[in-house]
Order: sequence, then C-alpha cells, then structure tokens
Amino acid sequence: MSERRDHAKDHWQAVALSADIGKRPKRILFDGAPVALFRSAQGIAALFDRCPHRLVELSTGKVVGGELECPYHGWRYDGEGRCTAIPGHVGAMPHYRVRRYAAIERDGVVFVSSGAPGAEPYLHCMQGKDIIVRRVRSSTQSTVIDVAENILDATHTHFTHKGLLRGLTSKRHRVQVEVTGGDGWVEATYTGEDRQQGLISRLLEGERVKTIGRFRYPGIAELEYWGKDGLVLATTFHLRQADERTVEGVGWLIGRRQGPLGELKALAFKPLFTIALHQDRCVLKSASDNARFAPPALPVIGPLDFLRRDIAAIMEGKMPPAAGEPRVYQIEL
Repeated sequence: MSERRDHAKDHWQAVALSADIGKRPKRILFDGAPVALFRSAQGIAALFDRCPHRLVELSTGKVVGGELECPYHGWRYDGEGRCTAIPGHVGAMPHYRVRRYAAIERDGVVFVSSGAPGAEPYLHCMQGKDIIVRRVRSSTQSTVIDVAENILDATHTHFTHKGLLRGLTSKRHRVQVEVTGGDGWVEATYTGEDRQQGLISRLLEGERVKTIGRFRYPGIAELEYWGKDGLVLATTFHLRQADERTVEGVGWLIGRRQGPLGELKALAFKPLFTIALHQDRCVLKSASDNARFAPPALPVIGPLDFLRRDIAAIMEGKMPPAAGEPRVYQIEL
C-alpha cells in the first residue's frame, strides 16, 4: 500500500461552510463518525459527538462561553475536548475527555482531519487570483467515485443537462481528449469545442480554447474552462463519503473578475449551477437505488469513461494508469 494511502487520515477534508456554524453546534458525519462542530474560545472546534457520561449527542446542546454544553447534565467541554465543568460537583475535576479532531477555517469553509496535517488545505484551482467566488454545499446518495466521475464526465451533459450545460440541438463536435496523471491526480483535457450552446456557457463564457476535468486525492473534482485569455470559469468540489450511502460536498464556483458586467453575471451563476446539481443528484440517486436490486452488478466501464480506472486507483492509494501511459482519444461531443 502506498505512503499516501497510509497517511490518508492526515489530509484535510472540507466538511461545511463557515456560515453554517453559528451560535449553535452543528452535527456532521465524518468517515462515518458523528462530529460536533462549534465555535470555541480559540476558534472552530470539532469533537466526537457523544458525551462520555451518558452518550448523549453533544450537538443537541449549546455553546456557553466558547465551550460545548451537554443537554443532559450540563457537562462542558472546551475546544480541545477536555471536560471543564460538571454542575453540582465539588472538588477537583476528573480528567474526562472527548475525542478532538483537527479543524481549521479557510476561505469560508471548515476543514477537518482525523490526523495531524502539516500543510494548509488545498482550496480550489483559482486560489490567489482576482476572482468572484460563490460557495455551495450538497449531499448526494451515491459514492465518491461515482459523484467525482459524474462531475468530470462530459458525455452525460447532452442528456442530463440539455439546455443548461449543452445546447438544445443534437449537434456534436469532433473533440480530442488527452488524459494525463501523476501521484494523486489525473486529468482529461478537451480541445476542439469552440463554444458551448448551453445557457450557463453562453452567459458566462466566451470563446473556449480547452476544458480540463481533474481529480485530486482524496476526493477533489475540478472543472476548468479556458478562453483565449486564460482560465475563465471553474468549479472545485471537495467530496467525502459521509456514510455508506451518502456523499457530502463543499464546492467553489469561480469566475474571473470582469468589472460590473462580471458581477451581474455572477448573480446568475449559483442559481443556474444549483439546478445542474439537482439534476445530477436525481440521476445519481436513481442509480444508487436501482443498484440495490438483485442480482448484484458492477457498472460497466464504457469506452468514453476516460477517468474511471484512474480515479479508482488513486482512491486505493495507487498510481493512476495515466501517470505511466498518457492516453489520447478522438470523440464526438
């Protein structure tokens, strides 16, 4: 098993928007475990969501003076998970603790790790540039590999997103697809499609030079739309398997700042993209529900599923096949 896989716990995972963590704690599922997020005296904190006294959900309690108070007997815990108060108790405090997770806020997003990550979390593919940003969160009944492939799959947009990401006609273009990869990443670069006819593309893009779909370990799916003057539009989604059947995602919708007209266009970006997310959620849920019927089956990997095997290898801690042998395809898109 690779070193990257052995140290998966040391990666940051985006779990919520900062705006979601207000005066009350918020419960999430992280690697299948319940976690309570709250604002401690030192900043954002993440504790295992179970009071060791009677195993009640701490997230149903309240935040008092930057500490999390259990709703059952009022035991309080600081951001490090230390029990600081037991109402009615006289004498020295017993050394009770709740498991603490590393937590950090960056660019309006909360990141959590079960290990000890040393580096800053990766945000998105346009960080550091003069951009307009909209942040979104979503929850989908599926698996990380299926959701990531869905985000990066150009061929389903003719049917699932017709009129929104694709035009209403059946016209297609001859497109070249180059697949490359390396340690922990794989990407497909599409060239030959000058302009999309979908509503989002017509509103927010100009002439298109290339499109890049990229997957990064441990579950980051990115789309980049390049014009003649550089990167114009992008989306970056951080995905995680919250439980056996649920994938949760936090994402950035990003556009280059283009003056007052760009600001007006940006107002439409999030509502339109929310429609596309809903369309994808519906089709992914349908696939997940239908897969439960006997006999059990694995999905077929078709000739246009360029990244499926590479994403699977990366998630298993292996080098993607494209790292050793880049591939080039000619398709109609």
